[in-house]
Formats: sequence, structure tokens, C-alpha cells
Amino acid sequence: MSRRVRRRQRKQPHTLQVFLIFVLVLLTVCVLVKAFFLKAPEQKAAELPAQSAASDTDSQQSPEEQAAQEALRSHLERKGGFYTILVSGSDDGNGNSDTNILVAIDTVNGYIYGTSIARDTKAVWNGKNHKINAAFGSGGMEKMAEVVSDQLGIPVDYTVSVDLKGFAALVDAIGGVDFDVPVNMDYEDPYQDLYIHISKGMHHLSGSEALKVVRFRKGYTTQDIGRMETQQKFLKAVAKQTLTVSNLGKIDEFVKIFQKYVKTDLTLGDLAWLGKEAISIGADNVEFSTLPGVWNGHDKFIHLNKDDVLTLVNEHLNPYVEDRTADDLNIPD
Repeated sequence: MSRRVRRRQRKQPHTLQVFLIFVLVLLTVCVLVKAFFLKAPEQKAAELPAQSAASDTDSQQSPEEQAAQEALRSHLERKGGFYTILVSGSDDGNGNSDTNILVAIDTVNGYIYGTSIARDTKAVWNGKNHKINAAFGSGGMEKMAEVVSDQLGIPVDYTVSVDLKGFAALVDAIGGVDFDVPVNMDYEDPYQDLYIHISKGMHHLSGSEALKVVRFRKGYTTQDIGRMETQQKFLKAVAKQTLTVSNLGKIDEFVKIFQKYVKTDLTLGDLAWLGKEAISIGADNVEFSTLPGVWNGHDKFIHLNKDDVLTLVNEHLNPYVEDRTADDLNIPD
């Protein structure tokens, strides 16, 4: 099944941690490729209706019921080699997730696609309205995955929870990153103990310097959009430098960082297999976006655009053979 590609320019509020998290995931899975137990992860099984086992005529399904059952089975048929992984992280100390990104990995067609979910996105559970990031505080990654899956109409195969403090350690572990800083960056915030003074041009950035580059936004005309574009370019630079065989010699160091900063239900074998696939896919086939929505100043939620979300799901995130329909999604008004 060929991939349909549509590149869009989208605003991405709160994207800093999205990119930091995904860099961490890419790095940790790729360096585990020398692990002893390589195996493809299991996909989450769809809840298919059971076939009727009755033998008497009265209890057998009608032709219409059989057709409906078969149509549902077809609608829930999974693509081979396609996985969805929800990555969440928190660095604000309030118990909720500060970042959520749903990553689709298509090992057959060779692409990785990450879609950030704004933390103020409206969600509903237990009959009440919530910001979607509160699901993490309510029930951890299990609840977060449940809410995301319900809204988008697709399963979440695996989850990853990341301590964002690991980003600087990872950049330092790969020996820093060569990056062309797009603007002069000068900003100070003593309250956050944040002092950014990096000139425009090519730099070899350490972990702490890299954090400053991706956090900076005041010097861009478009601020958040400009910062988003810089983060995307930085991620590409990091991915190109980390998704290489040369970094496999640092496996012990990377594993220690992984164990300290990452919690996941992926096994070591799963991670090693995904790492092998990530290296094969390459950094040029990694893309990002955010779920399209509009801020509502009245209720203080971001309301997702149902039509645009459905299009994005079918183009990039759908693990099923058949396209999802509007009935599959459960996006609150």
C-alpha cells in the first residue's frame, strides 16, 4: 500500500519537548541494534467479533449479519510492519504530561511520522471535559494511550515515558551536534536561570547549548513558527548524526542513559528491532506535524478540526489497511 504524502505548514504550540523526546527515542532504539534478541514487536490486536459457532438453524447468523461481521473484520485488518507508539514527557512537576506525540513507524514503506498533540486539546472522560494532558496525571501512560486512541480511532501499540533531562546527556554522548544556527540568539531570563547568547552561523553544539537553541523564540519574526522550523532542522541534524553505525560503539553509555531517563512497555528485543529499522529508514524519511485544531478563548481548550484530523490520520497514522471514517473518530465538539 503506497504512502500518500502531503507536506503542510502547521503551527506547533509547545513543540520543544516534542522534538527532544523524539530525538531521545530515535537515539535509544538505534543504539540497541546489537542486542542479542532481535524480534519484531507485536501489534495490538483488534477486538474482532467472534464467528458464530452455533450449528442449529435458528441461532445461525443471517446473510446480512455475516456480511456486516465480515465488513468489520476487513475494516480492522492491520497493515504489516506498521506500529504506533505514544511518547509522553513531563518537566513541569504538576503530574500531567507536558508533551505527547504519537509516532507512526511504517517499516514496509520506510517512514517515521510524529504528530504532536497539544496539551490543551479538549478531551472527555468520565463525563467531564479535560485538557488531554491531564490523562497522564489521571492514569499514567495507560490512560493517556486510551484517550488518544479513542479520539483518533486507532490503536496505540506501545508507550514511552521520558524524563526530558536526558536530552542534554544524549547530545553530549554523541559528541555534540553540528548545526547552522539561523539567527543571532540573545535572551536572558534570570528567573529560569536561562542565558542564551549564541551567534548566527555554524556551531558544534554541546548538550546544554542545544537546549538553548531549541528553546529560543524571541528573535524570530513569527516566534513559535520560527522556533518550530529550527527545531525540525535541529532534529534532522541530530538524526543524521545518531542514526549511523559509528555510534554503536557507545552502546553501554547509551543504555545507561536509556535506563535512567526512559520507561516503556517495549522490550529490549522490540527496541533493538526498531533500531535496526530506524537506521534502514534514515533521517530523511522522518517527518513531523501537529494535530490541527483551533484555540477557543472561551472554554480555554484547543478544539481539534475533525475533517483535518481524519485526513492526517489516514495519510500518516492509520495502522489499518482500510481508511478510517468519521464514525471511527471520537473528537469532542
